[in-house]
Amino acid sequence: MAAFETRLPFASDYMMGAHPAVLRALTESNLIPAAGYGEDQFCAAAREKIRAACACPEAEIHFLVGGTQTNAAVIDSLLRPYQGVLAPESGHIAVHEAGAIEYGGHKVLPLPSRNGKLCARDVERAVLSYRQDETREHTVMPAMVYISQPSELGTLYSLSELRALHEICRKYGLWLYADGARLAYALASPENDVSLPALAELCDIFYIGGTKCGALFGEAVVIPTPGLIPHFFTMIKQHGALLAKGRLLGVQFDALFTDSLYLTLGSFAVDAAIRLRHALLEYGYELRFDSVTNQSFAVVDHDRKERLRETVNFSPWEPVDENRSIIRFVTSWATTETELRALIALLK
Repeated sequence: MAAFETRLPFASDYMMGAHPAVLRALTESNLIPAAGYGEDQFCAAAREKIRAACACPEAEIHFLVGGTQTNAAVIDSLLRPYQGVLAPESGHIAVHEAGAIEYGGHKVLPLPSRNGKLCARDVERAVLSYRQDETREHTVMPAMVYISQPSELGTLYSLSELRALHEICRKYGLWLYADGARLAYALASPENDVSLPALAELCDIFYIGGTKCGALFGEAVVIPTPGLIPHFFTMIKQHGALLAKGRLLGVQFDALFTDSLYLTLGSFAVDAAIRLRHALLEYGYELRFDSVTNQSFAVVDHDRKERLRETVNFSPWEPVDENRSIIRFVTSWATTETELRALIALLK
């Protein structure tokens, strides 16, 4: 039998299974017959709750299993073969998806990012550079803007920043797509002013993450304008992303969107991360990025990193210089008070 991980679990927000309310809902619905492929009563109920939360009663809602799969299916379904997607250079699709978008035939076009975020001016420059290039027919056409809320570095797009991106996309005919793998933690941040209805108003398409936010697995794609992607159901199947027992996704999202559980889980993780960052600063650590959600990035020397690794499961991020590295601590809906206090004591 494999040995259990005994270190403190701060490497990611999907180290635990699922919130007890989600497991309870799965158990209670287990022996109730239901149609397949997301055409069941549980998915229907979850869709209505998500539409209500987004204040978008006509939105299409599709359930997929994981984030990379969702990004690949959405981007491939919206873009023509000769088109690419503009993304922050630190964006998930540009760095941590093993070339999944390129594997599907679409180039990721990285742009400079500020604290993990795209600036509308840089998007406009990239589009104008393409359009003014006399050899553009030999190059990849930018046709989509990819962002994530929160960003890969735990920062947030403000409502004004999102509106600016929306206006640039409308001006130049680009799709605006938001990856919401950690959306619960963005919505719960005290620094956040972007609501679900705002995302539905300003984005052509976005998804609500479940895998990292209390579900066993699953992401809910929201398409505010019905029919935006004709035959999207079929395209999901082409990408191997259509779960036969789609009920498993519907049951989980129905539970997450009952009694504001999704927001509650996000708040717990963000509150824990705020306490952790206060402790890091108090003990003299440098915080590398301005994260305001559930990820915290600290600079440590190599000796300190190795000592911490013995008792804490964190994520190595990137080197700073010959002697120092950035490491990432991630809190989640499942972080316990005991684990948080133990980590803070070790950092001291």
